[in-house]
Formats: sequence, C-alpha cells, structure tokens
Amino acid sequence: VQLQASGGGLVQAGGCLRLSCAASGRTFSRYTMGWFRQAPGKEREFVAGINRSGGSTRYADSVKGRFTISRDNDKNTVYLQMNSLKLEDTAVYYCATRDYPSISGEVRGYDYWGQGTQVTVSS
Repeated sequence: VQLQASGGGLVQAGGCLRLSCAASGRTFSRYTMGWFRQAPGKEREFVAGINRSGGSTRYADSVKGRFTISRDNDKNTVYLQMNSLKLEDTAVYYCATRDYPSISGEVRGYDYWGQGTQVTVSS
C-alpha cells in the first residue's frame, strides 16, 4: 500500500489544520490507521489512531480534546483535524497502516508509512 499525506503548512498558534492521508489499493478498510509526528531532534511519537471501521479511536494525551482522527473508507483516506494548535505541535506528521484490528501507540506496530507532511506552528 502507498500512502500520500497532505495538508500541512504554516499556521499561527491557536489555529487549525486538517491533514489528509490517501491510500492506494482496494484494501484500505482492512487497515488500522495511525498518525505519528516527529519534531527535530526527537523520536517519532504516536498522535492518534483509528480502527478499521472508524468506530474506535485513540489519542496521545498531548492532543486529546484538540485533534480528531477520522476516516472515509470509500475514499481510502484518513484525516487528522487539528485545532487549537500549539508551538509544540510543530513536527513532520506521518500516517501509517497497521494490519491488526487493535490500535497501537508504537511505531513498530505499523507497517507502511507515508512520506510525511510538515506542520509548523508559529507564535
């Protein structure tokens, strides 16, 4: 599967962005999907995950209440709505697939990765 993330950009603190991740192929609905991010000099970290049907989600504590993950299986796309952005949200954001029904918060739990999209939050 190939993943193409988009929607990143430069935004002021308190603003919002919506990331999209489009997947190739006809098996998108079999994958649990995750969003991760990596800031300069830091390890890649889990942001949010969503199960195959979209009925279950999981979030990192740092984004709970501000970010919302969703998916449209008909469009082979997963989204990350980011509101109330903070300076510390600045990072490259990656989407990834997981071929298990459970949502994992670990990088090693995911198999295929998109190329990443840069999100920069300014003061």
